[in-house]
Amino acid sequence: MIRRREFITLLGGGLVAWSRAARAQQSMPVIGFLRSTSLAFSVPLMAAFRQGLRAAGFNEGQNVAIEYRFADNQLGRLPGLVAELISLPVAVIVANINAALAAKAATATVPIVFATGSDPVVDGLVASLNRPGGNVTGVSFVSGLLGAKRLDMLRQLVPAAATMAMLVGTDTLEERIERRDVELAAQALGQQLIIAPVSSEGEFDGAFTSIVGRGAKALLVGTGPFLTSNRERVVALAARHAIPAVYALREFVVVGGLMSYGASIAEAYRQAGFYAGRVLKGEKPADLPVMQSTKFELVISLKTAKAHGLDVPPTLLARADEVIE
Repeated sequence: MIRRREFITLLGGGLVAWSRAARAQQSMPVIGFLRSTSLAFSVPLMAAFRQGLRAAGFNEGQNVAIEYRFADNQLGRLPGLVAELISLPVAVIVANINAALAAKAATATVPIVFATGSDPVVDGLVASLNRPGGNVTGVSFVSGLLGAKRLDMLRQLVPAAATMAMLVGTDTLEERIERRDVELAAQALGQQLIIAPVSSEGEFDGAFTSIVGRGAKALLVGTGPFLTSNRERVVALAARHAIPAVYALREFVVVGGLMSYGASIAEAYRQAGFYAGRVLKGEKPADLPVMQSTKFELVISLKTAKAHGLDVPPTLLARADEVIE
């Protein structure tokens, strides 16, 4: 049995150790890592982000601390999470599009580094790509701007599909622009297109039932954090309803999707990590031009194509950056 004095001594030693650890943490700059999606989806992005930080000379737990926050697709939680990070305080906030908009609305002084698939100028995050101005800069991987290109690839893959569908997520500016571009492209091609919106996780089953019931034979899945964070469910529903689908990100194909065309979101977060490191070293977001992805990847799963009874055209295979057997 531990005597009272011994217990107090042990407790005191623990408090001293905790105090030392706390002081050590306080001496490090703190980064707030904030996403509107879930932790589960963000794990590989966190790893890529830390890789970028290391390239800038910062290692988590050694000379920088990171506070992670996730809104689990509940956008109403973002202002509170931003306030929480600012109060810590943090030296910089790293965020996806929805989280970056919430952070910009809350502070004009704390530096913000974003990673977004949309146009940050159109979204109002920065004044221009070359001269962001203010306290915000980051990385744009222009995912939503490739919707028309993905529609063309889907037509090459499923040329007999007289009717196609587009699954669109939460009603953000990025997704409205993407939807408009795809609708205009479909109209120019004489392609019948059904728009299927989903705004909550409970609407996916009904959306797919509607898509198939209205005769769609192929599906283009839109961009945005909401759909991306539900990628496993979307891919599973596409398989269940036997509808070939094209996606914006490789992450969909990794979990069984058919084909994706777009920039690497993981690479964007690696670049965001490097930019966060530069901010920690004293550079100002206003002086750091927005980085733009210049490489786009076409990823095709032959296994999924076979399950759909599809022969992938040689022209698409020749262009593919990665073919999953």
